[in-house]
Amino acid sequence: VPDDFKYLAVIESGLSQAVSPAGASGLWQFMKGTAPEFGLEVSSTVDERYHVEKATRAACQYLKDAHERFGSWVLAAASYNMGMAGVAGALEDQGVASYWDLHLNEETSRYIFRLLALREVMGKPDQFGFFLSNQDMYGPWETREVVVDQTIEDLAAFALEQSTTLKSLKSLNPWLRA
Repeated sequence: VPDDFKYLAVIESGLSQAVSPAGASGLWQFMKGTAPEFGLEVSSTVDERYHVEKATRAACQYLKDAHERFGSWVLAAASYNMGMAGVAGALEDQGVASYWDLHLNEETSRYIFRLLALREVMGKPDQFGFFLSNQDMYGPWETREVVVDQTIEDLAAFALEQSTTLKSLKSLNPWLRA
C-alpha cells in the first residue's frame, strides 16, 4: 500500500478512537459488519476495530483488495470512503473507468484531495504555519506484551496484578471492551 495512505486514518478519525454517526469505529472507521470480513473480532468483550495494529492491517488488506479489483490506488482510496460496491456501481452507471471522470457525492469527490492536502501539511508542517518542537510531542509509553489465552473476569484486578492500572490498560488496549 502506498505510504501516503497512512493519511486516510487522519481523514477517517482524526487519529482518535472515534465512532461515526453511521457506527463506524476506531482509527480506520470500520463498520461492525465489515470488520469480520477483514479479520477483526467485534464482540461484547473485544472490539478489534480499536486495536491499532490489527485495524491497520485490516485497512491495508481492504485497500489491497480494492486496488486489485479496480486497478487504481485512487479508486481504492475512494472505495474506502464509499465502499467497493459504491465505486463499482458508479463506474458502471457512468460508463467511465477513472476516478477523475466520476461524478460522486460531495464527500467522496473531495476525499482524494483531502488525502493530498494532508500529505502536504503533515509532511511539511512548518511551511503551513505549524511549528512543533520536541516538547510538543508525546513521549513513548513503556510497554510490554502479555499473552492472554483465557477470559479475564476482572480487568481492574488483572491490571493491578500486572503492576499497572485499569486506566493505563484501557488507554493502551482500547479494543478491550469488558
